[in-house]
Formats: sequence, structure tokens, C-alpha cells
Amino acid sequence: MAAPEALPGFARSTVDGYAVRAADTYGVSEGLPGYLDLAGAVAMGAEPDVAVGPGTAVSMPTGGMLPPGADAVVMVEYTQEAMAGTIEVVRPVAPGEGVVRADEDAAAGADLVPAGRPLRAQDLGILAAAGITAVAVHARPRVTILSTGDEVVPPTAAALRPGQVRDATSVALAALVAVRRLGPPGIWCHGLAIRPGKPTLLAECGSGDCGVPIIGLPGNPRSALVVFRLVGLPLVRLIGGCTAPPAEPVVRARLARDLASATGRLDVVQVRVSSGIATPVFGVSALLSVLTAADGYLVVPEEATGLDAGADVDVTLYR
Repeated sequence: MAAPEALPGFARSTVDGYAVRAADTYGVSEGLPGYLDLAGAVAMGAEPDVAVGPGTAVSMPTGGMLPPGADAVVMVEYTQEAMAGTIEVVRPVAPGEGVVRADEDAAAGADLVPAGRPLRAQDLGILAAAGITAVAVHARPRVTILSTGDEVVPPTAAALRPGQVRDATSVALAALVAVRRLGPPGIWCHGLAIRPGKPTLLAECGSGDCGVPIIGLPGNPRSALVVFRLVGLPLVRLIGGCTAPPAEPVVRARLARDLASATGRLDVVQVRVSSGIATPVFGVSALLSVLTAADGYLVVPEEATGLDAGADVDVTLYR
């Protein structure tokens, strides 16, 4: 979305003080102050009715429009009223100091908000400042989560028969996508070189512009959540037009112990992070407690046969 005009649209003060010609302050100091005649004052929200000439100054509020002839603003802390109509300046300023240029936020025609990322509060703010109150956006993706298995019962089940489990996966996945609804498939692949999460299925319903991607997740809750975070979330964002998603929080840490891995397989390892040390959290794929105990995860690359204790690793933190 391009700016229809320069922002903020006029040069303005960033401090309370006095608009001056910077050259009139050169060489001043606390031991050798300079003196300027007060020519008037600028009111907030109004165009100045006074100009700054040689040897004069104009009183300025923060955000006030810079009067003609001025090229800097001296902070009020570096001035004092020497006598009625005269101010004393004890610190010099350079041209542009204490001032925001008319096009410093955005030049006319500049790209205000790049496409492909979610609109943030600050994005909405600059659009509003430019007078833009409606923008073209991608429709919110619609997702359906289907939990299958004869052993799966709703989380609301008061009691479990032997062999039954409450459906934890769909609840957790719904929290990741925050939307619902889907349809039937055409298989792309069944099985990924990743641990946990090997028995993942990727498919599509329909074709062309109407195609709906489908991800068949592993039955173990931890595997399902790990795979969906790595594969499903980027896919949902892409469908929603988000080609520049917000960066995940990542910290650098030192690995507490050796990690074995197999070449050609991506290993996603849950870790706790404390005082710069990443300690792996182990457990079988069916255990959700491994995820709840973890602060984040690290990825052992496909080409690696493992990582040594003491290695520096990047840990992606859970929000």
C-alpha cells in the first residue's frame, strides 16, 4: 500500500524548546552562552504565524509545525529566559536536530506496509496516519481438524472405557490455527523423513485455484504437534497470503549432552533452556508432557549424524 502523500506532511519539532537557525547557536556553551530574541510561539495544531530570522527564536511544543526560516530546535533544558523577550542558549544544535522532516515517516508513493505479512498494530497506525482506512487482504484460511481412531473419544467424556483416550490432538491443533473446517483428499506423499512424525500424509482436495491442502498427522499427539508446527503452520500462513510471517523467537544455547541422529532424517528435539544451556527432554511420541516440559526445540539437520555436548545450537522458543 503506497503513501498518497508524504508523512507526517510537515516538518515538526520532536522536543519542547525553541526553533532556531542552527548557525546562530554555533560556539555557544555554558561558559559562553548565546542570546536570541524571542519572536513568538507556535501553537499545536496550527500553522505558524511567525518566522525565524537571524538572531531570533520561536517557542515550540513537541509536535508543533516548524516555522519558516528555522532548521533546528533547541531543547528547553538547554535554554533559559535571560530577560523578557530574550532567551539564553548554552548548547549548540546542528541543522535537523530536534526536527522530523516532512517526509521522514514516509515519502509520497513509498510502500507503507509490505504485502505478505500479518497487519500489526503499528501497521494499522501508519495506514491511519496516511488516511487509508481500507486495504485489500487475503481471506482468513479455513481449516478443519479431524481426529480419527476407534479409541478416540471427546475431551468431555466423563469416564474412559479400557483402551480409550480423550482427544488431545485436535484441541491442541485448533489452538495453533484458531479456525475450523476442511474436506476429502488426493495423496501427494505418505511418510516424511522426520522424527517424530514420520507417518505424515500430505494430500489435496480438488485442483487448481480451488484446491484444498490436507495434512494427515500422526496419531501420537506429540508427533502431530511437532509436524504441524513445522509443516502445517507455514502452509496455513501461505494460503492466507502471509509470505513474510513473523519471526519465531530463537536463542543461542550450549547443548548439555550428546545427541545421536541418523543421516537423511530431520530430528526435532525438545529442550529446556536455562542459563544458556539447552537440555534435551526425552520421552516416547505419545507423551504430551515432553512438550509441556520443554521451553522450545532444536533441529538436528538431515546431513548430521548427531550433535556433540557443548555444541552451540539455535533453540526456537515456544511463545
